[in-house]
Amino acid sequence: MTVYSGPVFEMAASQFQVIADYLSIPHDERDRLLMPKRAVTVSCPIHRDDGTTAVFEGYRVQHHLTLGPTKGGTRFAASVDIGEVAALAIWMSWKCALVGLPYGGAKGGIGVDPASLSKRELEALSRRYMQEMIPFVGPHTDVMAPDMGTNEQVMAWFMDTYSMYQGQTVTEIVTGKPVSAGGTLGRREATGRGVAHLVRRVMRDLDIEIAGATAVVQGFGNVGSIAALELYNSGVKVVAVSDHTGARYHAGGLDIPALIAHCARHGNLREAAVELALDPDELLTLPCDVVVPAAMERVIDARTAAALRCRIVAEGANGPTTPEADLILHQRGDEIFLIPDILCNSGGVVVSYFEWVQDLQQLFWEEEEVIRREYQILDRAYDRMMERARRDKVFNRTAAMAMGVERVRGAKNMRGLFP
Repeated sequence: MTVYSGPVFEMAASQFQVIADYLSIPHDERDRLLMPKRAVTVSCPIHRDDGTTAVFEGYRVQHHLTLGPTKGGTRFAASVDIGEVAALAIWMSWKCALVGLPYGGAKGGIGVDPASLSKRELEALSRRYMQEMIPFVGPHTDVMAPDMGTNEQVMAWFMDTYSMYQGQTVTEIVTGKPVSAGGTLGRREATGRGVAHLVRRVMRDLDIEIAGATAVVQGFGNVGSIAALELYNSGVKVVAVSDHTGARYHAGGLDIPALIAHCARHGNLREAAVELALDPDELLTLPCDVVVPAAMERVIDARTAAALRCRIVAEGANGPTTPEADLILHQRGDEIFLIPDILCNSGGVVVSYFEWVQDLQQLFWEEEEVIRREYQILDRAYDRMMERARRDKVFNRTAAMAMGVERVRGAKNMRGLFP
């Protein structure tokens, strides 16, 4: 019996059991590795602009603190529930361990559509959520970051709320802050930049000419738009992009800077280049060299996996591919190269780690140094994943997750079970 449920949590649990079988982990050790250490549910009442009071439900799940404080984003979305948050925290644990960060995984969220809130209401909800979380978070306990529906401004409100409670400025309580409030250069671009870097790395390994190659990007938020821009600047033709308002397609390549500028003004793609509209359901299966799912979980199911016409799938989102789709991709063998999510989108948490370190030291780096260190960590993790996949003749996701699970398991076993 567990409080966690839903398709996203079931997917994370199913993936873990595959890895546990591969690693021959005894069954009596598995729950300790999989189940979160702590889950917090809070009520967040705020005054609406019309004078009424509304109550929103918030969550925070801390998967493990074995390697250090937990780390993870905070999602504001109507679909948020505790099962989804727990799954995202579990994936974050394997991600941090894979790339060698001294963190366990965490995730948080509020069940709300942020577009339904005024700026004043969004600030009130952000501050109330952090206020409710103060007993459970801290720079060496749990460090928050942005996720879907939150941004630098929300992180600044989080930091200010925590700091007012402490009586001093505590910049290291969150990452993804504005640079003017203790953030690091390169954090906003870090996840999408890392996705593009790994795509270019794989294209070189597969002897795909970068200039003139084609890419499709699902999701045009922070991750997808930056990944698309980085690929565009590398000479890749980004032929299709989408967000929750629609999709755009042009065989000769889209003007990505113009689309980003439009979204900066209007908030979405709805009115951008409407003559290039495409059915969003067709986007992932367009013929191209690279598909970047950078939106929601579980968008590539078994049917979509069988219909993919790309050479590389670069998972910019968390959990975009279902276990059933993984079986299809595995059966397709060398036909499609997968860059699994816990590696592909790990650039964000890597640079969040840099921000935390800089805040603790009060010594800040130039952006060139941030980018160099990010790419160095991503390349090292990619090389180790590929070595493991070739050695054991396993799927890339299996190799990557096994490395993360092994590190967490090793640390838990060395520390022992208290008392």
